[in-house]
Amino acid sequence: MDLSESKIAERAFYQPGASSIEGMPTTLQLFHNHPPIMLRPHWHAQVEVNYVMSGSVHYRMGDHDLSLEAGQMCIFWGGQPHQMDRSSDDSLYAGAHLPLVHFFRMRLPAPVSSLLMSGATMVSGVTDAADRENFGRWFRYVTSGDPAKAQHAVEELLLRVERMFLEPYSVISSLTDEKPGRAGEDTAPSISVVRMCDFIAANFLDDIDATEIARAASLHPKYAMNLFRKSTGMTLIKYLTLLRLSRAQAMLMTGNDNILQIAMESGFGSVSAFNKAFRQISGMSPSDFRRDMRAAA
Repeated sequence: MDLSESKIAERAFYQPGASSIEGMPTTLQLFHNHPPIMLRPHWHAQVEVNYVMSGSVHYRMGDHDLSLEAGQMCIFWGGQPHQMDRSSDDSLYAGAHLPLVHFFRMRLPAPVSSLLMSGATMVSGVTDAADRENFGRWFRYVTSGDPAKAQHAVEELLLRVERMFLEPYSVISSLTDEKPGRAGEDTAPSISVVRMCDFIAANFLDDIDATEIARAASLHPKYAMNLFRKSTGMTLIKYLTLLRLSRAQAMLMTGNDNILQIAMESGFGSVSAFNKAFRQISGMSPSDFRRDMRAAA
């Protein structure tokens, strides 16, 4: 997409649920377009990478605001409600939604995943012309239908995200304000965390618990829960619940199933458990969320 194409799209609004970001929370997806304004906050169970190629954008995160200019790249946890509420007419960005199973395959500084899951945003201004070319190519490869090209693009993208933390970067949140990150810190997640994420991704709509997740990684349940929390900053059950809520969010926005059907098809054992979990992340009931989304459409 060139600049003229982005201007044509300047009045576009993001329609949550219109894509599969929320509905398929275990799928890696790339984007390359003019950033559409979000009418309401949304969430998804992937780590999001944004690279601003031109113009500027503004985000409202869970506990802080964030402005990015051309040449800046950021990474944040999409599990916190977030909203892009401003996008300049000439803005163009690219990036990806990374399921945790991909995120934890990278060699990142140990504090990074914990800070991300706590709501912080990492920002880097160390980019160059190669990034503009590469993000565009990665998007073309992933959407080409050629598995070999798609795999190549994913591997290059993950390496690029790793490199972000070899250079100076800032950590932004209401708790940290803006602190510089350091390269060379210990790297964290073990293959056991990746195995747990793999199992959860394949089975999150089924009736699974921490014991089964731990068994998939050949770990004692208590050790597995402690390891996952140390690596991600959240419990196994919280992550499992977030995947289910992401799926339910998409169903509420795009379908006409009743709340009971959505609760059951999203992996919740009861409507009461679904309502409680949904209120905790959105601040409202599933029914009110659906009504408000349709009123805003």
